[in-house]
Amino acid sequence: MAKQLFGTDGIRGVAGEYPLDPATVYAFGAALGADVKRHASHPEIVIGTDTRESGPWIAEMVAGGLAGQGVRVRYAGIVTTPGVAYLTRAGDFVAGVMISASHNPYQDNGLKLFGHSGFKLPDAEEAEIEREILRLREQGVAPQPSPLAIDESLDRQYVEYVLSTSKVRFEGVKIVLDCGNGAAYRLGPELFGRLGAEVVTICAEPNGRNINLGCGAMHLGLLQKAVVENGADYGVAFDGDADRAIFVSRSGKVVDGDAVMLAAARAMKALGHLPGDTLVSTVMSNLGLERLLEREGIRMVRTAVGDKYVLEEMLRLGAALGGEQSGHVIFREFATTGDGLLTAVRVFEIARLANTGLDELTHDLRVYPQKLVNVRIREKKGLLELPAVANEIRNAESTLAGTGRVLVRFSGTEPLARVMVEAEDAGQVELFVNRIADAIRNAEIG
Repeated sequence: MAKQLFGTDGIRGVAGEYPLDPATVYAFGAALGADVKRHASHPEIVIGTDTRESGPWIAEMVAGGLAGQGVRVRYAGIVTTPGVAYLTRAGDFVAGVMISASHNPYQDNGLKLFGHSGFKLPDAEEAEIEREILRLREQGVAPQPSPLAIDESLDRQYVEYVLSTSKVRFEGVKIVLDCGNGAAYRLGPELFGRLGAEVVTICAEPNGRNINLGCGAMHLGLLQKAVVENGADYGVAFDGDADRAIFVSRSGKVVDGDAVMLAAARAMKALGHLPGDTLVSTVMSNLGLERLLEREGIRMVRTAVGDKYVLEEMLRLGAALGGEQSGHVIFREFATTGDGLLTAVRVFEIARLANTGLDELTHDLRVYPQKLVNVRIREKKGLLELPAVANEIRNAESTLAGTGRVLVRFSGTEPLARVMVEAEDAGQVELFVNRIADAIRNAEIG
């Protein structure tokens, strides 16, 4: 049976509404507690949140469900998603729970699960937990929150770890950090300050409702302006839970996940640290990246969208580098998930060692025109079962054969159909993306 609650990145929705209503969140804690007790006699779980106003009450509901199963909880308070992943694998925790909706607005929230390995749980285990959640809801549960006190030593452990991975110092380097009013608002400035950089911080005053609001990795205007006005060497923007990072060069140019993977793959190959000369990315990465890497003897393997799937393929191939155009980049030597802070350290380190800037590192990346259109839908029905939609997709693919790509898929976290067209000719991109999107809007699911 297809999962109802878990998407590509855990459970996500509007805080206070199903599936993030108190009863379901409490049932999630109870179901997780029952699951981990099968693997450990005295289990302990770490919980962290981003800066959304709903984070604390959701954390207490999860903790209440866990407590009902006899599972202990340590609460990290506001911390990044990769921080929870690190703490889970580095400590004695059987699992970790991150409460965040990543780049979504503050009204949304989510529940992300990590196993003791630091990896997101496999689909089969998520499905077992989901069945127990639904069973408990059907039985009827009386949610009982469990009060939590923040253990401030936990995020300290994570910062010390990221610091330990850096080979260089950044004295004389000016960096602008856009923290997106999210989980990196304290950790980011501290990290780079301790590495010796001159840090200019923007969007680091969270109030529970301004996370991702016109700032962060999804809204780069403020960062571009700040980098240029401050004469900074680099800029980086994080999303709400800081598992992704998007960069801005000294000139104000956006350097996305594709460009980061190019710079990192080149540097790692030169050092002999790119096993199989292979990089793992997703179907969203630009065709220009794939063709440039091919000319340099680096193979790019594509997966479905989601850093979870990138990591699975990296493990299968033994790859050391993978990521997404959206800014999730996985350096397997150091982390089990995308980590914005760690990625920023690696990127600035690569530039520092090369004695150059981000403009120079990525100057030869030809980005093919690409457009993504999101179409809100009522139901996720097979798109190729809709004749008009299928016809527009086939027409675009036939016309662009060898010169572009068409990707139409459902979002794993929102009620959206995502239409992406990429080609050498920008006019063709505009034409085909709009025709496919209009066909979906006019179908019975739109």
